Amino acid sequence: MVVFEKPKSLADVPLHYCPGCTHGIVHRLVAEAIDELGIEGRTIGVAPVGCAVMAYDYFTCDMIEAAHGRAPAVATGIKRADPNNIVFTYQGDGDLASIGMAETVHAATRNENITIIFINNAIYGMTGGQMAPTSLPGQVTQTSPYGRDVATAGFPIKIAELLSALDGPAYIQRVAVNNVKNVRNAKKAIKKAFENQVENKGFSLIEVVSSCPTNWGMTPQQALDWVESDMIPYYPLGVYKDKTAEEGE
Repeated sequence: MVVFEKPKSLADVPLHYCPGCTHGIVHRLVAEAIDELGIEGRTIGVAPVGCAVMAYDYFTCDMIEAAHGRAPAVATGIKRADPNNIVFTYQGDGDLASIGMAETVHAATRNENITIIFINNAIYGMTGGQMAPTSLPGQVTQTSPYGRDVATAGFPIKIAELLSALDGPAYIQRVAVNNVKNVRNAKKAIKKAFENQVENKGFSLIEVVSSCPTNWGMTPQQALDWVESDMIPYYPLGVYKDKTAEEGE
């Protein structure tokens, strides 16, 4: 009896991510959800600009590359052209919460029937470790060598809280993948986000609190510990909006 195997929706190729990066975990969870729902043949993913720019090489479903930050707009076009498509975007914090903020907010407020997987590792990864919209107060980055000063740079943007204040979105949840328990919860949330789209319930976004050992200047284990000690307290995990639950369905 097979108890563990590679998801069929995950391509059999090496990932390019740094040692200890949690992108690989999230890729697997997305692929598992696609497999379990039996939707690979009609799923289209939209890759971002950032560390996950080559996500089109890692999933066996059809993939499209979007310009920086424009993945929600591209996903909207794909979904509206053929509503039978299951469309997801996979984006980092620089892509989604900075240059792509307008696309994110407007897709959410329109309740576009798409699924967004949002990786929050509190830094610009691909371009060398600059301060991101999600970098913590006091966090040292390449462009905040003395720590993020909220007096000049402002406070981090909390995407789950921000979008949950809108009337449009169907489902917003923040999860993490720094330990087994959190990985299991993240899997459930990601699968539910896809199920919502299959059932035409509307816009779902899963924010995944993630690690970036390379740009944080930490070992992989130190980075996972920092997620627990510093990131999760600032970005509390949980369901921030669930219209289905609110309506008692």
